[in-house]
Amino acid sequence: MIPFVNLGGKRALITSGTRGAGAATVALFQELGARVLTSARSNPDKLSDEQFFAADLTRPEGCIGLAAAVRERLGGVDIIVHMLGGSSAPAGGYEALSDQEWRQELDLNLMPAIRLDRELVPAMEARGSGVVIHVTSIQRELPLPEATTAYAAAKAALSTYSKSLSKQVSPKGVRVVRVSPGWIETEASVDLARRLASEHGVDVEQGKQMIMDSLGGIPIGRPSRPEEVANLIAFLASDRAGTITGTEYVIDGGTVPTA
Repeated sequence: MIPFVNLGGKRALITSGTRGAGAATVALFQELGARVLTSARSNPDKLSDEQFFAADLTRPEGCIGLAAAVRERLGGVDIIVHMLGGSSAPAGGYEALSDQEWRQELDLNLMPAIRLDRELVPAMEARGSGVVIHVTSIQRELPLPEATTAYAAAKAALSTYSKSLSKQVSPKGVRVVRVSPGWIETEASVDLARRLASEHGVDVEQGKQMIMDSLGGIPIGRPSRPEEVANLIAFLASDRAGTITGTEYVIDGGTVPTA
């Protein structure tokens, strides 16, 4: 049976594809027939040289090197999925954020997408086809002032940049779409739940509930799973979504309280 979504013959770059939702997206794209190159600073799963390129994408030279690897190993790219993101900023609100911490958040959550698009999207335009997916976050509209101000601002900038890019390149056949996850139950987030549980003398499920409570609650009662985020990305990258561009798809279990 032919799958509903088929990525056979597509060449895809997926950043940060060695864990969490990134790893789930790499696995699904490969299952659906795509040739995938992914990147991270290290290769914990020992992916082959054909599949993996080690790069620090917070630095310009890392993005340039990855773009060169895309051209060399894949011969170009049909789909770019910008999964890279995260935060190492301290808690404490705006006063705790130095210039360096602001730069780190922007260099991780915004600049890699801008640099890689600048390297790779022109060839998509010249060919008249391609898909760019920017993974943002519900934090861009639901920031937690104590902990995620800089991360949320960087993701908001990514969303605005993505919308502007879509207006420029969609008339040339290149679709640009945003995916905005809420809390995803990855190994890292479960580790956070364990730490919270240990600190407060409760079990891990109660630790997860503490995270959900900090977000104002998740109506479906659980976070998204990595494979669920991957499913959405794969559909949006496929020809089934051929007229979808310039918009943002939220996958958060209903966390954001407004439409």
